[in-house]
Amino acid sequence: MPIELTSKAVSKVKEIMSQQEPQPLGLRVGVAGGGCSGFSYQMNFESQSNPIDKVYEFEGLKVFIDQASLMYLNGTKIDYVETLEGAGFKFENPNVKTTCGCGSSFSV
Repeated sequence: MPIELTSKAVSKVKEIMSQQEPQPLGLRVGVAGGGCSGFSYQMNFESQSNPIDKVYEFEGLKVFIDQASLMYLNGTKIDYVETLEGAGFKFENPNVKTTCGCGSSFSV
């Protein structure tokens, strides 16, 4: 699989999805131009799949990734972390050459 979601990340996404009305079909993970280092990660709920999406399943959670984002996300591990500074999703991407100070954008 080109990406990996940890059990903790899957559980958190499912928890948030269960609170949505109407309930989404799954999670879209992508990369968009922008941020101080050139690219930024995006996570959104998806209500319908696109024919050109790649669809992966993690513990019953459908994850949609568009073709353009897939090349930047190949080998990425997504985890959900809780620390004293806060909680959120953490991307470990082997393709990243540099990140910005805040960690929300990257370059390849």
